[in-house]
Amino acid sequence: MEKYLAIVFVLYLLVVFSGYWLKYLNLSYLKKHGASIPPEFEGHINQSQLNKTRDYVVENTKFEVVSSVFHTGIILLFLFGNLLNVYNSWIVSLKLPFILSGLVFFFPLLYAETLLAIPFSLYHTFKIENKYGFTTTTLRLWISDFIKSVIISTILLALVTSAGLWIIQASPHLWWLWIWCLFLGFSIVMMYLFPYVVEPLFNKFTPVEDETLREGIHHLMQKVGIQVKRIFKMDASKRTKHTNAYFTGIGKVKRIILYDTLLEKMDNDEILSVLAHEAGHWKKRHLLKHLIVSELIALIAMYLSFKIFQGDSLIHLFHLKESTFFAKVILAGFIGSIAAFPFTPVFNYFSRRHEIEADRFSYKLTGNSQSMISTLVKLSKDNLSNLHPHPLYASFYYSHPPVLERISKLREMAKNKAT
Repeated sequence: MEKYLAIVFVLYLLVVFSGYWLKYLNLSYLKKHGASIPPEFEGHINQSQLNKTRDYVVENTKFEVVSSVFHTGIILLFLFGNLLNVYNSWIVSLKLPFILSGLVFFFPLLYAETLLAIPFSLYHTFKIENKYGFTTTTLRLWISDFIKSVIISTILLALVTSAGLWIIQASPHLWWLWIWCLFLGFSIVMMYLFPYVVEPLFNKFTPVEDETLREGIHHLMQKVGIQVKRIFKMDASKRTKHTNAYFTGIGKVKRIILYDTLLEKMDNDEILSVLAHEAGHWKKRHLLKHLIVSELIALIAMYLSFKIFQGDSLIHLFHLKESTFFAKVILAGFIGSIAAFPFTPVFNYFSRRHEIEADRFSYKLTGNSQSMISTLVKLSKDNLSNLHPHPLYASFYYSHPPVLERISKLREMAKNKAT
């Protein structure tokens, strides 16, 4: 067992240091090319802004590495430093009922992880994001958001965890299937409830006042077959200057949410191009495809977990004195994160393909490639996005194609139509 445990340890470190190496490649590439203004951005960005973008990317990357080193150390100490064994044995010594034992096991770990993340969240929000002009939140609002998030997470996780543990007791041979159904059902229910129950606890939503924009959105969505229920403006500016827009709702009836920061920075044609892009995701069934693939993977993972949990191989591998279902969940999740790492670029590859398809759909729907291009330029400039990512880093981590690639493909679409 010692040999296999050493292999797991080495594989985990290999995953962690592969991430660090990719970040190093990305920073080195940025250092080499980051001072040059791409032709697509000439007249839209100056050298000072480009330097600011470079500094923002560098500072965020260094922060991510420091945060990762800290959390990696905590994980290794907990799993390989006998802490999980001591904690697990303590839970067993309490001799609580199964469901209550599960809650007592998981929730202190959840709260500990949340507390450990607080200094990093505060530093990123009030040091880095504030330094580069993004943060508009106050410490009081941050604390309010934090408390609300903890309360909501506690309630939801307590319900789901209790239901899941009850299923395991009630159906010891098929729990893997019923828990998968539970998670799927919970996800669908939350898609309906989140916009109406959770989001209003954090943000204020008011109808978009611009009648011309509203009419343009309704007309655009009618072309696609989407019924727009409401068009709201969200007060994102009380926390950040970043921009966004999104749909909520399942099926053809949608609520459209526009950040007030987006409305301030984009003209109507640019906003319509963004929404046409989102409509493209819906029309091409990208979200449905993602859901199907994710749920199939989750089902396979549940079944494999069920087979592994029938024995005590994980318990023996990590030298735990007591065999508990809860410890097996932690260990299986840890090994699963290692196994999932090589698939990261695969999933991101298909995600980037979907983004290009949505861009193409936006262009065909609006007949206006320039609005989408100007939107991408503005978003990249305003969000200080890296204009020069290393190709390998981008292929591994980027869920969206690099902005220069997206602009190039949009121009190619317009050129092909013209000829």
